[in-house]
Amino acid sequence: MAQAFYFLVSTIGELYVSCYLVRFLMQWVRADFHNPLSQFIVAVTGPLVRPVRRVMPGWRGLDLATLLVALLLELVLTLILISLSGQSTPSAGVLLLIVPQRLAINTARLFFFMVLLRAILSWVSPGGYHPIAAVLISLTEPLIRPVRRLIPPIGGLDLAPLFVLIGLQALIHALG
Repeated sequence: MAQAFYFLVSTIGELYVSCYLVRFLMQWVRADFHNPLSQFIVAVTGPLVRPVRRVMPGWRGLDLATLLVALLLELVLTLILISLSGQSTPSAGVLLLIVPQRLAINTARLFFFMVLLRAILSWVSPGGYHPIAAVLISLTEPLIRPVRRLIPPIGGLDLAPLFVLIGLQALIHALG
């Protein structure tokens, strides 16, 4: 029972932190904020981001307030998960290493699932328009474009997402 509760807290917490990462990334790539997915992300993350944005402005187009909130939420989630697992709380120095590492792994996983979903959508509905697909393309294109330059489509088949997925899995294993 304790493992199931740990899993639920971990999963829900990481999904919530992922919403902040998606918001940060959407602003970074200047994705369309007028579609349902973007509106959902803004609605979910707005209550914590707005007050922080008053004291921490953006820098060179990066929304530092959203990134700070994501880091703080990851810190709280990490402390909760450590407490639930029965381990002793690590020192502040160790936490300063663990939290960014966990956030980086979460970001790599998020990109993995976005690229995978984009690839599946391209098979199911090639050439069709969907607002979520448009956001996925905006978010994943900065990763796929450089790989596509190295490995162009072969016979109409774009293998760049496959190589991006392999690279992201390697990154997740290296960070973990």
